[in-house]
Amino acid sequence: MSALCRLIQRGLLSGRPSCRLFAGQQDVCCGVAPLVRAASSSSPVSLTYDVFDGKGESTPLVFLHGLFGSKSNFHSIAKSLVQRTGRKVLTVDARNHGNSPHSPVLTYEAMTSDLKHLLAQLRIEKCVLIGHSMGGKTAMTTALMQPGLVERLVVVDISPAQTTARTSFYQYIQAMQDVKISVDIPRSTARRMAEDQLRSLVKEHSVRQFLLTNLVEQNGHYAWRVNLEAISAHLDDIMSFPNFDAAYEGPTLFLGGASSAYISSEDYPEIQRLFPNADIQYIPDASHWIHADKPLDFISSISSFLQS
Repeated sequence: MSALCRLIQRGLLSGRPSCRLFAGQQDVCCGVAPLVRAASSSSPVSLTYDVFDGKGESTPLVFLHGLFGSKSNFHSIAKSLVQRTGRKVLTVDARNHGNSPHSPVLTYEAMTSDLKHLLAQLRIEKCVLIGHSMGGKTAMTTALMQPGLVERLVVVDISPAQTTARTSFYQYIQAMQDVKISVDIPRSTARRMAEDQLRSLVKEHSVRQFLLTNLVEQNGHYAWRVNLEAISAHLDDIMSFPNFDAAYEGPTLFLGGASSAYISSEDYPEIQRLFPNADIQYIPDASHWIHADKPLDFISSISSFLQS
């Protein structure tokens, strides 16, 4: 089974937030952002995000999505955690994903810089950082580079090790780059046309549906909102992990899917070296996409960790 197929087995969580944003921030809960907003390769980008406003004063939760994902992947989870914990919850679009700006650079150091910039803008001095897959590696990098920003860390079905199955990702990128869609046609027709063209290289229906969440329309023209060129150029960086000597000493939870191979016993020594206060747990009958497979178990695990 391909890496992205495991990542998507049960599809996406949906729903739009009813949120109150921080003062001075653009409302990103409604409307469609510009398809491409270029950013300097040497500076952090201004990430788009959604806020689910809790009434409590505890440290906010910040969710980071995986490759080809977006902040909407965690909307349903965010709503539930606001209700259960009372905490403010943010879901964030990574650079080159969702409505965040595009940049030719896509490394974990750059994504950490983006997140640090966002937290400073929002005057968030500490957060509980929760990252899935690529977002989990960004979360780990942030905790190791900026430990003062991270009160607690949750890494969802990924480890600080090389991620395998690169070949399939290159095929998906190539398939998306090859898609050609007529202008001024209904969105439903455009989606069918795109899926038909993806089918030759992307065999799994669930993977095609996930990739199609990135198809957007603007003034009658259809395009991918993810920056395929940057993702392709940096796929080796995304699949690997930076080298660190220092450790993150804060409370850490590695939450794996029992049916996924992304966190294996071979990874335990490196996890222990970099995250000495880490607990490793697995959710039964969950694939790589844990929060879609077992949302209630996922929420309970996060809530228990926050109380521990």
